[in-house]
Amino acid sequence: MGVEIRVEHLTKRFGRQTIWEDVSLTLPAGEISVLLGPSGTGKSVFLKTLIGLLKPENGSIVIQGKDITKVRERELYEVRKLFGVLFQDGALFGSQNLFDNIAFPLREHTRKTEKEIRDIVLDKMEIVGLSGAEKKLPGEISGGMRKRAGLARALVLDPEILLFDEPDSGLDPVRTAYLNQLIVDLNAQIQATFLIVTHDINTARTVPDNIGLLYRRHLAMFGPREMLLSSNEPVVRQFLNAQRQGPIGMAEEKDANELEAEKDIALGELPPIPVQLPTSSGHMRVTQREPGSWLKEHGVVPPPGSFPGLGLEFTDGGREEPSPVGSSNVTVRKAPARKAAARKAVPAGDGEASAVSAPRKRTARTRRPAGGSSGEGA
Repeated sequence: MGVEIRVEHLTKRFGRQTIWEDVSLTLPAGEISVLLGPSGTGKSVFLKTLIGLLKPENGSIVIQGKDITKVRERELYEVRKLFGVLFQDGALFGSQNLFDNIAFPLREHTRKTEKEIRDIVLDKMEIVGLSGAEKKLPGEISGGMRKRAGLARALVLDPEILLFDEPDSGLDPVRTAYLNQLIVDLNAQIQATFLIVTHDINTARTVPDNIGLLYRRHLAMFGPREMLLSSNEPVVRQFLNAQRQGPIGMAEEKDANELEAEKDIALGELPPIPVQLPTSSGHMRVTQREPGSWLKEHGVVPPPGSFPGLGLEFTDGGREEPSPVGSSNVTVRKAPARKAAARKAVPAGDGEASAVSAPRKRTARTRRPAGGSSGEGA
């Protein structure tokens, strides 16, 4: 099972340049989280800080009761054994075949015999779908295969935390879909804590349990997937729905004239919330939430058409419709309007905590499908 990572008031600077400051969030044990943000907001810097490669100016990172920003090098070395990292380009040694690339951490950090190493490497290669490719060089395989080889190498020490730095970078949509399925299946199998840095909006909308967004040197919001996908917070809504209207511009932040010109432009409706990507077998992961559970808990109604295929229906005015025979019902009753709180929310640059504007409430009933949907194999 994965371990929890608790980040409190983290600040990172390079000289006089502030990358981000006062970042607070908790990565729940065993769950998949995604970190988003415009280019240049320090997402990869955040990953490097989590594993102690970069030291923050302020704040703490607590893993298994240890603040890794304050421990000695020997203790940090031990904590790092909890991590596996898939680098953006795979970071394979070009002169070594895939077997030797994947075996490298075992030979460097363990005293295992070559037979033990071979068994582990072949097992991890089978998990990521690379059986039979042991003797191939990185230059002889596709980008998607290099990503999977990098993932196999990240797995050989049986990590409890897996970090992915733009795993879909340079991949076509089909290979990205296969990689996403592999990530979901892998999380179900090893139950480690996953953090994925990505720009792929489809990945962010369908894969994770939690989403975070870095913007203007702050963490704009972090929380359950359904919270962010139903949010009316301008920067969150703009980024997750790939819209031009909003505070993000080509130079990260729009100037006052641009924002003034857009003030009378009506934003489109929020798109439906998709069903979270299931495992290849169609089963839910141990840490996966029931569809709509966060929305029901907070009295928030998703955009029309959300959760297709699950039979989730809504009626206006808080009236509950008769239930079809054989269906199981969950009711969301009308409640006073309130703000939905993030698991950890920090200032979005104006000194006030980020909040979610909750859509109007309605009544819902859920009809479970006769059978689970199955994902595409990796």
